[in-house]
Amino acid sequence: MPLIDVRGVSVNFPFTPYKCQEDYMSKVMECLQKEVNGILESPTGTGKTLCLLCSTLAWREHFKDSISARKIAERMDGVEMFPKRPMASWGKADKEGDAPAYYTDVPKIIYASRTHSQLTQVISELKNTSYRPKVCVLGSREQLCIHPEVMKQESNHVKVHMCRAKMTSRSCLYYNNVEEKSTDKELTNTILDVEDLVKNGNKHRVCPYYLSRSLKQQAEIIFMPYNYLLDPKSRKAHNIELKGTVVIFDEAHNVEKMCEESASSDLTPYDLATAIDAVNQVLTLQASTAEKSGLSEDFNIETTNPGLKMDVADIAKIKRILLDLEAAIDSIELPSNGAGLTKPGSYIFELFKQAQLTFETKTAVLDALEQIMGYFAERNSVFTNTSGLQKLSDIIQIVFSRDPPEGMSSFAAEQSIAKHYKVHIHSDTNIHKKKQRTDPWSSTTSTKQGKILSYWCFSPGYTMHELVSQGVRSIILTSGTLSPLSSFTAEMQISFPVLLENPHVIDKHQIFVGIIPKGPDGVQLSSAFDKRFSPDYMASLGNTVVNIGRVVPHGLLVFFPSYTVMDKTIEFWRENGCTNRIEDVKPMFIEPKGKGSFNEVINGYYTKVNDSSISGASFFAVCRGKASEGLDFSDTNGRGVLITGLPFPPRMDPRVILKMQFLDEVGKRANGIKCLTGQEWYRQQASRAVNQAIGRVIRHRQDFGGIFLCDHRFMSTDARSQLPLWVRPYVKVYDNFGHVIRDSSQFFRKVQKIMPPPKVKLDNSCKDICSEQCNSKPYSSNAISSQLSNSFMRKAKTLDSHVPSLKKRRIGTSSSYDGTAQLCVEYEGEIQSERKKPLGLLEALDHNERKAFGEEDEMLVGEEKASRLSTLSLQHDKRHDDEQRGNKKRIKLVNSLKNEPLPDSTLNKAEKAKFYLASVKQTLSQANYHQFTQSMQTYKKTDDFDTMLAELSSLCTGDPLKQFLLRDFYQFVRPHHKQRFDEACRSLYGLECGFKPEHALSNLEKGSLMLNATKEKNESGACALSATQNSTKNTSSQLDASQLNKGGCHLNSGVLHKEPLKRGDLLSKDKSEHQSNRLKDYLDKVKEALGPQKYQQFFVSLQTYKKTDNYDNMVLEIVSLLTEGTSDFALLHSFTVFVRPHHKQQYNQMLKELMGMPVEDTLHQAKALTSK
Repeated sequence: MPLIDVRGVSVNFPFTPYKCQEDYMSKVMECLQKEVNGILESPTGTGKTLCLLCSTLAWREHFKDSISARKIAERMDGVEMFPKRPMASWGKADKEGDAPAYYTDVPKIIYASRTHSQLTQVISELKNTSYRPKVCVLGSREQLCIHPEVMKQESNHVKVHMCRAKMTSRSCLYYNNVEEKSTDKELTNTILDVEDLVKNGNKHRVCPYYLSRSLKQQAEIIFMPYNYLLDPKSRKAHNIELKGTVVIFDEAHNVEKMCEESASSDLTPYDLATAIDAVNQVLTLQASTAEKSGLSEDFNIETTNPGLKMDVADIAKIKRILLDLEAAIDSIELPSNGAGLTKPGSYIFELFKQAQLTFETKTAVLDALEQIMGYFAERNSVFTNTSGLQKLSDIIQIVFSRDPPEGMSSFAAEQSIAKHYKVHIHSDTNIHKKKQRTDPWSSTTSTKQGKILSYWCFSPGYTMHELVSQGVRSIILTSGTLSPLSSFTAEMQISFPVLLENPHVIDKHQIFVGIIPKGPDGVQLSSAFDKRFSPDYMASLGNTVVNIGRVVPHGLLVFFPSYTVMDKTIEFWRENGCTNRIEDVKPMFIEPKGKGSFNEVINGYYTKVNDSSISGASFFAVCRGKASEGLDFSDTNGRGVLITGLPFPPRMDPRVILKMQFLDEVGKRANGIKCLTGQEWYRQQASRAVNQAIGRVIRHRQDFGGIFLCDHRFMSTDARSQLPLWVRPYVKVYDNFGHVIRDSSQFFRKVQKIMPPPKVKLDNSCKDICSEQCNSKPYSSNAISSQLSNSFMRKAKTLDSHVPSLKKRRIGTSSSYDGTAQLCVEYEGEIQSERKKPLGLLEALDHNERKAFGEEDEMLVGEEKASRLSTLSLQHDKRHDDEQRGNKKRIKLVNSLKNEPLPDSTLNKAEKAKFYLASVKQTLSQANYHQFTQSMQTYKKTDDFDTMLAELSSLCTGDPLKQFLLRDFYQFVRPHHKQRFDEACRSLYGLECGFKPEHALSNLEKGSLMLNATKEKNESGACALSATQNSTKNTSSQLDASQLNKGGCHLNSGVLHKEPLKRGDLLSKDKSEHQSNRLKDYLDKVKEALGPQKYQQFFVSLQTYKKTDNYDNMVLEIVSLLTEGTSDFALLHSFTVFVRPHHKQQYNQMLKELMGMPVEDTLHQAKALTSK
């Protein structure tokens, strides 16, 4: 790696840096050497993360070397130890005067980013450098806890208290191993991210959460989300020591907002009501304990619960505080216009004093609340909502976050805090939570209409001053979008002597920037509040998107100011046919509001963008939304970004109004000092959101793209001056829309000739993907390119699978298929297994059933799978874009559309469902696809065949390709509807689904037929065997019957064996026949005893046990079915034949406890009862 000299420090850099990278590292080094703060803006794609890591770690090593130099110089008394390298070249320890320097003085580096996903990418960059520092990454219990019982809890604060209780009682195996494993070199000398911590935690059976806290003590660089630093509660919980550290905020464009939010809080009537409910429960339990013990309340009663060391009087005081606070808030008179009431920040202290909450009492109150929450967590009380207690604890900690310094009165301390805040009280109009509170144990007070108390911080500098007061050496804020820096520094209210606005690494021929004030029809483009929903504007904007979509190759990103504007605009387009025109050019993908389906939508977009058979795709998103933050639309994923307007914050939002008023008030008190006004802040919020969206394209040196600003307000000097520095030189205003199309089309045509095609870098995981795809061949080019385009995010996304609140599938289900594919598999209600040899009776039962009805063929892979799948998956994706040639369109005619049924899929059902849905998604629009999945879900829940058929057929009319989709849905229709579905397809479209009578059989009927067939086959086999043994030995035509127990093929009379059947084979065959007969007899008895409906439940439980090996669920269901009558006890005992060996002892013990006698006696008694 090249060795770069940066301000006298040697930096190992992975490659020769660009000029902007050298400048960036120089500014970082200046901050570190001078112990000052810095704000550094460098566009995404300039390698700022790599520069940050290499420069800070190089400086730290240099600092360490300088201490070594000083110590050696002191011992050598001025004599040079290495003549060729004098001590002066080792550097200085940067200490004032002659003060001694120690290795403990070497600063730690705290690297903070917005999310753990971003930190995962940073740690991945660190692994690409030559530096190997001791690393620690901090996370919450939600990300790191692996204790099964704690992980099940939904609420994070419940996890916290349950974890603490287990840690205190030493009942957590994983925590108990932390001390031993924290010195393991495999863990201490390896760079681990959150996912690695969890994997190693499971591997070594050690708690990842407390392991990371242990590693923090020796770590040289600590990674964490920046809310851990900015929120004093989190900082205290993670015991983060800041004195002498270097703090780096990456992706710092959100730091301003996070500073305010971490110091703000809202308290709702629901929060207070649930807090009072919880305290009431504790008070009732403690009073009951005291009464039973015959003790007086005057005594200090120790509870029987070690987590709660409070007497009844103390609990009653806490309840009184809560009731007083509730009454104080309710007594506030609000104006009749519904706007709410705003008070200065000092009002919160007056309000809390009415409830006896002051600096003097806050410690005791917080300790009491902590004990009560811990008490419920230890009891694992699912019927108690402690979220209100947590919210109350949070707001008390925020209000009294800074204790008065010695010699300062409480009033002075209150005033110093209050100047950064506003108190806002308004009516609680959100009844959503109240509707959810339908639990019978909920207090009636929780449904009372009340007032929300909001304590909002409007000064980011308040939080930053707190960091500085902790003794931080340097604070470095960096991002790709911090402009304008002057206002950013003003908001932070601390000194930033080092500033940098870096240019991009790209050349001018790689970027196109155009301001488009008018659409193709001459209508002014303006997303202003009074024009954004006018039909003329929305129609003109739609025409603009269509025309630009024809010019931009591959991926086009379209950003709207808000979800409301996007939804209403797209709805207007849909009603007027504009969405169809966009779909014809670039299939549309729309950013969902919730995070549940976001990955599915964005992955679908990536797939379409890299599909060579079409001209790309379009992604419609919102500024400040998920797609505008942190996602990488490099290369073909984002060749153009279209901004539809300036995304100003909601002007009538109380928080926005108060923020602007607060800034204006600060400016009036500034005595001539230039401060940011409310109006300036309002405009800059829109500019920063635009800059963040613009940064989604042109992500590296070889990338290129176009930026289209479609709002006439971008023409103003003020709006243009707030664009990023690297964008401003290339901005051009177009009065004529035709000139935009002309210039942009020339730009893309030229740049694609000049720039090399995107390089595909294969890591190990990608090689596996490619190998797998090459073996199976369907979607070969598209699937590979899609996988590769997202490979850099794969590890970060897998974090979600460990976070319960982010899971969309239950633990234990396969992660190989998406949720919708799994939905299709559930239609049949069958449990599929991997293709393997049967290991016992349950496996053999399922194996024989598949063989009997040809389902084994569905397990084929490789070339056979490819040949079967390609027709289904590619047939529906042959749409060709209309290429503009004047006013003519090139149309490709399809002459050979076949209507014979497709060959049976060679995939298992989950895989077949996945690829079928991929075909549906490619063929239908996003709205129709959503309707398609909704119809499937409704059918699954209601079993309403007629409604399902009507909805699906309406989606498939008019297009022969869509009609094939309806026919192929046959595989997911439930057995009792298959014949009707086949008839409907014939009637509607003349398509046959290949219906056979056995397709209409349920699982139960299939199992019964399979058993009968097996019995008949065994009987005929026995007869044939007897006849053969009486004849000559060399004419034997028997198969080795042991294949039945090894998962081989069934007996086939046409196969000859040279050797005669041995006695051992006969015994094996007899044993197999006996087991099969015994199985059938038992199932017949169960069916007779339970009846058809309950027998179906029995059979499903049996199959589920075979599939999941979940003993507890099996026993729960089987015992409930086989204990309703005394005659069923014999069946319950005989069920042991199905119990797997490692569960036998547990099952026998259960029988013993259930009937109060040994298993042998149980069997005799059961048989006696049956005989009676």
